[in-house]
Amino acid sequence: MTDLAERKMRFLYALRSKGVTDARVLTAMEKIDRGAFVTGIFTDRAYEDMPLPIACGQTISQPSVVGLMTQALQVSPRDKVLEVGTGSGYQAAILSHLARRVYTIDRHRRLVREAEKIFAALDLTNITAIAGDGSHGLPDQAPFDRIIVTAAAEDPPGPLLAQLRIGGIMVLPVGQSDTVQSLIKVTRAPQGYEYEELRPVRFVPLVEGLAQD
Repeated sequence: MTDLAERKMRFLYALRSKGVTDARVLTAMEKIDRGAFVTGIFTDRAYEDMPLPIACGQTISQPSVVGLMTQALQVSPRDKVLEVGTGSGYQAAILSHLARRVYTIDRHRRLVREAEKIFAALDLTNITAIAGDGSHGLPDQAPFDRIIVTAAAEDPPGPLLAQLRIGGIMVLPVGQSDTVQSLIKVTRAPQGYEYEELRPVRFVPLVEGLAQD
């Protein structure tokens, strides 16, 4: 077995041991090579279960957290998904194997451009990447079946809740940016919103507005 194949096998084993058990999610994470989204001095650590720095002062999330968030989202093949916080593009690439259509938005134009190049190289044609203020969501494409936010807000942003279809699910970290946050699952019911706390996490804060880069 090659060193790379062995590292990928350990990678999947680590995901399972952290509670990522959904077969569709594991298959998608096996298909999407995290190494394609990690560059420079951190390339060798792409298959370790740890967050890593990327451009614009952002991070690529820990794979087990990506897996648990994706699992909690319960994406079905017909779903239209909004991701707020494209980052490296890794999460959107995984979602592209699970959903019909993925819209991903980030305030850093550079991250969107770099992610688009990777999506094209991997022939992921059902992802639309947009540079914009993710805290407002994408009203033009709403409602969404699923929404995932990869940056922490103090409360679930109202515009995003409003863009969730009835029966839809949103997964996001909530809490003060300098303390441990909680991963929350929000389900939109006909009468309102149901909240479930999943686990403690740590994410960069959700920032309004478009960045300069």
